[in-house]
Amino acid sequence: MTLLVESGHVITQDPAVGDLPGGSVLIDGERIVAVGEALEAPESAEVVDASGHVVMPGFVDTHRHTWQTALRGICGDWTLTDYFLGIRSTLTPRYAPEDLYAGNLAGALEALDAGVTTLVDFSHCNVTPEHPDAAIAGLRDAGIRAVFAYGYFPAPVAEPAYADHAARVADAHRVAADLPAGLVQMGIALTEVGLVPWADTVAEIESARELGVPLVAHTGCVWGSQMCMGVKEMGALGLLGPDQIHVHCNCLSDEELELLARADAKLSCSPETELQMGMGRPVIARSMAKGIRPSLSCDIVSLNSGDMFTQMRMGLQFERCMANDELNFGGDNPLELSLSVRDALTWATTNGAEAAGLEDRVGTLRPGMDADVIVVGSDRIGMTPMPDPVGAMVVQAGARDVRDVIVAGRFAKRDGSLVAADVARAKRLVTESSERILGAGFELPPPPPGFSDALDAMAAANLQGAAA
Repeated sequence: MTLLVESGHVITQDPAVGDLPGGSVLIDGERIVAVGEALEAPESAEVVDASGHVVMPGFVDTHRHTWQTALRGICGDWTLTDYFLGIRSTLTPRYAPEDLYAGNLAGALEALDAGVTTLVDFSHCNVTPEHPDAAIAGLRDAGIRAVFAYGYFPAPVAEPAYADHAARVADAHRVAADLPAGLVQMGIALTEVGLVPWADTVAEIESARELGVPLVAHTGCVWGSQMCMGVKEMGALGLLGPDQIHVHCNCLSDEELELLARADAKLSCSPETELQMGMGRPVIARSMAKGIRPSLSCDIVSLNSGDMFTQMRMGLQFERCMANDELNFGGDNPLELSLSVRDALTWATTNGAEAAGLEDRVGTLRPGMDADVIVVGSDRIGMTPMPDPVGAMVVQAGARDVRDVIVAGRFAKRDGSLVAADVARAKRLVTESSERILGAGFELPPPPPGFSDALDAMAAANLQGAAA
């Protein structure tokens, strides 16, 4: 199919091309073949009128637990400890493979509806070998581009399906070998450092390198604990690298951020989750100061909505507030802002593509790139007019303003409606899944006595294995 998306304000995110008011994007098959003004297209081309709208790269979410879609909103008043006890320890074992399928199908459609064309699916609910297969099927049926990050987290079930950690690693290799060519690619999701012996952490990192796929890890997000740390140890052992996405990183020191920067490791920030669950201040500005190009994520849809507009706004305005904090207490007003709306848009597009290892395919609009394109704008009064289109995208727009979504040259959303999958079926499946998982009701279990201290002691002991 040949598509000509014309007469929109094209935000290419490519410095060499820039923005094109009244520009057009010509798509042939899965690829962008031209970006410019007054483009000519074959007579057979389908023309998409983008007048009064923004045409831009699709968003790239670099860390989403898509499988939790059936639990939408239950974490609204939870801390990180509540989350670990409620979902990771209690609800994860209740998931059957069909629940992974339903969550990923509905969750990926939610992402597409909000203009997210690529997501890194941090899938750490692999209770049995059938679970990752079902999760991948959900992503594929939704029609989204994804890195399926196989999670090694050992689900706390009475009768584990995996005999040992080596069996989990072997299963990840099976999934990678069986994964058909297409929009879904393989990745690895590290078990939180400290939850497993150090030798297992090394085996997980090495499995990603053996497979040649990205690795994503929760890093530095539990204050006062050795849980999710290990950056120094990884650096000393040559285990850091550019194929890694370190998520959160709120608790990391400047030295540890510098280690990530020197290794060209990537960073994903989840402002909404981090601000609620006590992980600390988002490190967007701190990471940029070290030369890291941060990306954004929606994290857990059991808490957050699945749109990147919210994450851009929260991350940008938080960092602006922190930059002006001393001035505010001094009774003065800032004369400039530390970060721009363009910065925020870059976190959600170009930087995300780079973090996912897809910068040569998505994240910018230029000839030769895969045609992952979104058209944003509407006739509603809240989006009319748009004298500053970049500002409108970051501080004004929302998921409801995403009119068209194109993934690899095919419409996933058109004229405001999802067209790539049976939405009614997805809604029914994920609703049935939610009822099955939560039952008649769900009460958050209280933390056992000494829970946090016990976790920290275990993590500290496991980290000591790095020196052995």
